Amino acid sequence: MASQYVNDPMLEVFIFETSQQLEQVEQSVLETETLETYPTDTINEIFRIMHTIKSSAAMMLFNNISILSHTTEDLFYFIREDKPQNIDMIMLSDLVLESIDFMKLEMGKIKNGDKADGDPQIIIGKIKEHLSILKEVNNLTDSAKTNDEPVKEQYYITSNRLSKSIDKKTYKVIVTFDEDCGMENIRAFTVIHNLKDITDEIKSIPEDVINDVDSVEIIKKDGFIIFIKTDESEEKLQTFFKTMAFIENVDLQEFDNVAENENAGNKILLDENEIKIPQIKEAKSVSENEIQSTNSHQSQSMISVSVEKLDRLMNLVGEMVISESMVTQNPDLKGLVLNNFNKSARQLKKITDELQDMVMSIRMVPLGPTFIKMNRIVRDISKKLNKDIALNIQGEDTEVDKNIIEQISDPLMHLVRNSADHGIEAPEIRFLQGKQKTGTITLEAKNAGGEVLIIIKDDGKGLNKEGIMKKAMENGLVGEELEAMSDQDIFNLIFLPGFSTKELVTEFSGRGVGMDVVAKNIESIGGNILVESIEGKGTTITLKIPLTLAIIEGMNIRVGQSCYTLPIMAIKETFIPKANEIFKDPNNHEMIMIRGQCYPILRLHECFKIKTGANNIEEGILIMLEGESQTFCIFADELMGEQEVVVKNLPKYISSMKKINGLAGCTLLGDGNISLILDVNGLSSKSRMIN
Repeated sequence: MASQYVNDPMLEVFIFETSQQLEQVEQSVLETETLETYPTDTINEIFRIMHTIKSSAAMMLFNNISILSHTTEDLFYFIREDKPQNIDMIMLSDLVLESIDFMKLEMGKIKNGDKADGDPQIIIGKIKEHLSILKEVNNLTDSAKTNDEPVKEQYYITSNRLSKSIDKKTYKVIVTFDEDCGMENIRAFTVIHNLKDITDEIKSIPEDVINDVDSVEIIKKDGFIIFIKTDESEEKLQTFFKTMAFIENVDLQEFDNVAENENAGNKILLDENEIKIPQIKEAKSVSENEIQSTNSHQSQSMISVSVEKLDRLMNLVGEMVISESMVTQNPDLKGLVLNNFNKSARQLKKITDELQDMVMSIRMVPLGPTFIKMNRIVRDISKKLNKDIALNIQGEDTEVDKNIIEQISDPLMHLVRNSADHGIEAPEIRFLQGKQKTGTITLEAKNAGGEVLIIIKDDGKGLNKEGIMKKAMENGLVGEELEAMSDQDIFNLIFLPGFSTKELVTEFSGRGVGMDVVAKNIESIGGNILVESIEGKGTTITLKIPLTLAIIEGMNIRVGQSCYTLPIMAIKETFIPKANEIFKDPNNHEMIMIRGQCYPILRLHECFKIKTGANNIEEGILIMLEGESQTFCIFADELMGEQEVVVKNLPKYISSMKKINGLAGCTLLGDGNISLILDVNGLSSKSRMIN
């Protein structure tokens, strides 16, 4: 079914809103799980969201999601109406989370264009069984308050002949949607569909909200007008409309005779036994017209924009930054006195910088939603392993680039899982060690210059340094150099491929499982990982990641005839050394002492096999760089100046043939030449080899 709706705007709205609603329910369950009973607000919220998902899924013909959400809605309808006192909160939370997991899995299929064909009957059976137990335990087996109307697979409600029952009343309802909600015709369509819980005798203005291109403007101007005939009370109708999303106001009036309004053009939406499914092309056309109309006639405070469009915009801005550099740094302009041109060039650069900053700010999103997802991981592991673990989240408002969020989500999940699974001890072990019964995992984010630090800290058993060294030697990952390695270098061995162990032979068991994948994902975005641990006290893992992947502040340097670019944030200082300041260690490696500290020197022309360039130390310049675990100096011919550079990946035919350690990518300079962007962490590993 989903394959029919690829690029359908209605499907995009369904996926976006349903995904948000499922996350909202999950967090509500996790926040209230430890309480003796669910707060009334939480019960109402879950009921309302499940009601909305049920109707939206049925509208889109995803019947398995609709039926499961309907069953979950029934459960919370009973809890809301009958208010049972004896509730197994753990079992209730498990059932809701299991339902959410199923719906998320089906939503993932829909996003990928696959068929949502999962069978929810097992989960539905569990929910119904739990509902029966609730009624029996609370002596409410004969409760008349049920919410068991079946969900039908159709878009509109089939109309029946108008009932002549004198008990039914006719109401005129004027629904006004939120000013900035957008896609008012689809909102109105959802209202009509959800009215099946009240009545099947419905008339509306406009009649066909999906295929009528003018329906959006009519709804914005006059509201969505509905005539309904039902035996429900006015209070029940008001309650019904309050459960609907994006509704700002509802004006409900009782009418004596709906026929008085027939001349206004009101008609039954469907003839008897007819089911109308909107055509995709028409729906898409309406959506585009709607968006154009919204841009022309309505000022919105917020809009939703696809990530693909933002990526495309960022690429265009990057190309514009390169073009601006090519214009202002054109070699043909050297030696010319062009005052007016320079003035215009400065203005162009100012506007380009402001545009770049604005695009970057649009792409920045807070880490909060990613952090909050870790609650579920900690909860599941705690329950599975009978541990008491508390997750402490700090700095969730810290923002990073949207693409970086996607790259760090899985590594962060793996690190938190390892802290909960292999770091925090069992309660009885913690008691014997004099620790609090409840272990704590702290997840913190904070800004540090042009980087963001994400810290995962636990108060568990820590890493066993001797065990790590032994395992690394057994697996052949290190040799004699292990004796000279610092504690931090030893702890970083857990990120090497092949370090993982399946058997539980040491206290660090499990810490290395899949950690090499974590390290690769972090390095792929230009970040690095620092590990600190005290055995018996806990472990702290710090992820240092850039704010963005697209454009960086760089310092261009020359080595022979080649140009390289260094990230400005990695440079601590630059200086011209003197020959008498250089000395060699016992292994004949060059070192320099600055303010009482010794630093290794890495000559780039030797590192990258460049035959030309400065050889005498006094003919070049030393640049002090801060790597992931050490500070070192590189020797180059000269500094060429600071420039904003657009990071480009190395061509695949180069990176696939040979991985060159120390290169992070490339960029295009203003004169049209290509500059290789240096990877400071890669250079740091090279300097450690000579240190």
